[in-house]
Amino acid sequence: MHDDRSLIEGRLKRVLDERIRPAVYPESVPLDVAVWTAPGEPVPVAEGLAATPEPIAVGARWGAPWGTSWFHVRGTVPAAWAGRTVEAILDLGFDENMPGFQCEGLVYRPDGTPVKGLNPRNQWVRIAAPAEGGESVDLRVEAASNPVILDYHPFLPTRLGDKDTAGSEPQYRLERMDLAVFDETVWQLVMDLEVLGELMQELPEDSGRRHEILRAVDRALDAVDLQDVNGTAAAARAALEGVLAAPAYDSAHRISAVGHAHIDSAWLWPLRETVRKVARTTSNMTALLDDDPDFVFAMSQAQQWAWIKEHRPEVWAKVKKAVADGRFVPAGGMWVESDTNMPGSEAMARQFVHGKRFFIEEFGVENDEAWLPDTFGFAAGLPQIIKAAGSKWLLTQKISWSQTNKFPHHTFRWEGIDGTRIFTHFPPVDTYNCAVKGSEIAHAGRNFKDKGVARHSLAPVGWGDGGGGTTREMIAKAARLRDLEGSPAVRWERPAEFFEKAEAEYPNAPVWVGELYLELHRATLTSQAGTKQGNRRSEHLLREAELWAATAAVRAGFPYPYGELDRIWKTVLLHQFHDILPGSSIAWVHREARATYAAVAEDLDAVIRAAQKALAGDGTRELVFNAAPHARAGVPAGGAQAPAADGRTAVTARADGGHVLDNGLLRVEVDARGLVVSAYDLGSGREAVAPGQAANLPQLHADFPNMWDAWDVDAFYRHTVTDLSEAEEVAVEGDASVRVVRRFGASRMTQVLTLAPGQRRLDIDTEVDWHETEKFLKLAFPLDVHAERYASETQFGHFHRPTHTNTSWEAAKFEACNHRFVHVEEPGWGVALVNDSTYGHDVTRTVRDADSGTTTTVRVSLLRAPRFPDPETDQGVHRFRHALVPGADIVDAVREGYRINLPERRVTGGAAEVAPLVAVDDDAVVVTAVKLADDGSGDVVVRFHEARGGRARTTLRLGFEAADVVATDLLERPLADTPAPERDGGAVTLSLRPFELVTLRMRRA
Repeated sequence: MHDDRSLIEGRLKRVLDERIRPAVYPESVPLDVAVWTAPGEPVPVAEGLAATPEPIAVGARWGAPWGTSWFHVRGTVPAAWAGRTVEAILDLGFDENMPGFQCEGLVYRPDGTPVKGLNPRNQWVRIAAPAEGGESVDLRVEAASNPVILDYHPFLPTRLGDKDTAGSEPQYRLERMDLAVFDETVWQLVMDLEVLGELMQELPEDSGRRHEILRAVDRALDAVDLQDVNGTAAAARAALEGVLAAPAYDSAHRISAVGHAHIDSAWLWPLRETVRKVARTTSNMTALLDDDPDFVFAMSQAQQWAWIKEHRPEVWAKVKKAVADGRFVPAGGMWVESDTNMPGSEAMARQFVHGKRFFIEEFGVENDEAWLPDTFGFAAGLPQIIKAAGSKWLLTQKISWSQTNKFPHHTFRWEGIDGTRIFTHFPPVDTYNCAVKGSEIAHAGRNFKDKGVARHSLAPVGWGDGGGGTTREMIAKAARLRDLEGSPAVRWERPAEFFEKAEAEYPNAPVWVGELYLELHRATLTSQAGTKQGNRRSEHLLREAELWAATAAVRAGFPYPYGELDRIWKTVLLHQFHDILPGSSIAWVHREARATYAAVAEDLDAVIRAAQKALAGDGTRELVFNAAPHARAGVPAGGAQAPAADGRTAVTARADGGHVLDNGLLRVEVDARGLVVSAYDLGSGREAVAPGQAANLPQLHADFPNMWDAWDVDAFYRHTVTDLSEAEEVAVEGDASVRVVRRFGASRMTQVLTLAPGQRRLDIDTEVDWHETEKFLKLAFPLDVHAERYASETQFGHFHRPTHTNTSWEAAKFEACNHRFVHVEEPGWGVALVNDSTYGHDVTRTVRDADSGTTTTVRVSLLRAPRFPDPETDQGVHRFRHALVPGADIVDAVREGYRINLPERRVTGGAAEVAPLVAVDDDAVVVTAVKLADDGSGDVVVRFHEARGGRARTTLRLGFEAADVVATDLLERPLADTPAPERDGGAVTLSLRPFELVTLRMRRA
């Protein structure tokens, strides 16, 4: 037989595009349209429905950036259409190639009942099936004219990302507002031909199955009369019945399709717009559930569910019914799909506490899976947190974006820093917006790395963000692929159903140990410094507020602010969403975030002050409150007492210019350039700064990544660097400090270097008035330490990374995350670098020619200046605090990290001291939370972990009478089959494994 394959494939494409698809709607009549534009921000639904609109014609422009227009659409079904299916086609000016990133609408009936969303791939509204003829049509559309930020030429700077700078130019043109006949037979033929055509393209050219499909498609096209598609569609479908009925091979890959719409809680739109995106999408999905009995839809992020409940009660009613029916599935058990690199220990835990509790209280549903398809890598402390929250599975997709190395598994067990293992799936479909295209389904089967030992994978199906979720076309394709020769078998299933099957078939899944590092989006550890500082500060203020409010409640009857703390925690958790905290959202989002963090700080400071005043009482005696988990200056952890006397630091001139700071523990030399050329640990006789090098060196790089400006820093940024070594001013300030001023470009940096009396650390306070563009600012510390690996703090412990680049995996980690500290060490001596608000850093090693010694250089990332999506990213004044701690071991690093983030507070009162509620006898055991139980019982809850990475046997001493002490999960529920801790009166003794996390709940006597 002659090879006419390409001829038939070309025929299929043209006939589908030009004849069959247009015949889905063979007849149409225009609708009458009027519009009312809301002034300013969106209005309540009732107000939009009641407004008086003005006529508007198809073809007219509408919608200023971020505006809301209420369209009133009316018409009558022609009598001649009786017995036929009628739909409204409402095209607001969509670009079908951009589902999720442009205008959207939510359709209402006149009484305010939501119907469904309008999106680029979802422009229809069912009117009647069958129609009687003469029915009146009256629909209202709440349309959002969200501007296109990420356009066909992406990453161009734009002022559209903030309503204050976006202007008022209409963004869209009304394209079509019609009533139309929907021909179900033709639409089904389109689905038949698309599925077979897409499958055919994925089969080998010499495959018999491919040629069987090719001939069947040829026969079907022969059966189509191009002048009467509607009259001949049934005959064409009949020609395809045989190839569509051929069953899948027994060995075919199995795909669990889960309806899905990944909705970023903020990104290229503000938080308020996400509220409406969720309402549109959930309206679409509840309608679709009614149309197909097999379809299952899963939605994560409890915050988004809470938004529907609060802002769209009419949509919430439909969602609650669908959940009760078991087909609209709460997923993930987190408050939002957060970043997992930067949130602190307690914040990461509370993501699960608040997320799981919402689903339990609202629906009686407890999630076993964490659902994080789009998060930018995963910290090594996360598995223990997932388990401690009562979950056991994790799904992610973003690893497929890694640029350098292909992850070796799709189903595996992920082991965290404490040894906890979580069954994890990384869908081989390589997208969380699967449209059930043949290319996607075939790719999932081919790509699956665990063939031969496993055969199940998951595909999240639906358009995300503003795309409206799963479509009826996706459902139709999945039905055809349920059991089709040549394709993986596709079935709608709930996430839990997939995980149960996958885990049962693969009990000995391979193990991946340590972080799941995303080899992309590394700059999200630095972009939008103000947002990151707000997060860090909020986390520590929440710790203080809970600690002192709980202490005051037990000691002085202080009313514990349950509601206030719950509200603030949810606000902070929301802003840890993976496009807010990472700094990858539009200007509007970060402007609002900075204002929100300021309000959070004010509210928490008020709680702290009130609780401390209740503890201190009336009087003039000064008390120092220490919220850190370690004693300092004689003040116990979690307690307060009178301040200790200060020591003295000597400041002398340096022979070659500059100054010497000496407090008897540490001698620091600052040269005439304001650089630290020596940090000498007097106790050990060790120099921290590498020979001939200078620490606290600001360095500036050009920073213009190939893509994803706010997200990425590419390795070639290191090819050019400018050392900012010249100082405008180097002068003594106060009794123990040196002030250094530098200017570079259009920016100014002021640093104050302080050697506090009695402390073995150099504090570095940095202020940068930043006005650079596409630059990356770092602060370098070359250390005389021979270290093949270094430690950086993560949730409930720390994680080691190599300093070498032996393999491509290590080389790819050229920018990584730490929390409060980075620590480098050789046996017997180490150095810590701690911070109060930075996350990104790099660590490199070189061998010196002069003495063959090793220099390990730690650099902290301070600021970037990308222009997309916020063209003014980080412009303005920023303040950072760091401290260099020579001679530090890991426990010292932990202690100093908390110290710099939890400064002491001084309060006057009548009390001589405030005893801690709880105290531990081992500095390696770190208390991360002291609070009252969330259920309002008054029980005291304490959470702690082993922080050194070794075993510990510790005694927890209670500063109050406890009737009983029980170990709980993160949701403060007793752990089954876990014996009560060993107890002797007010002392509770526990043995902890490395990095083990423990939560204890104590009922007060």
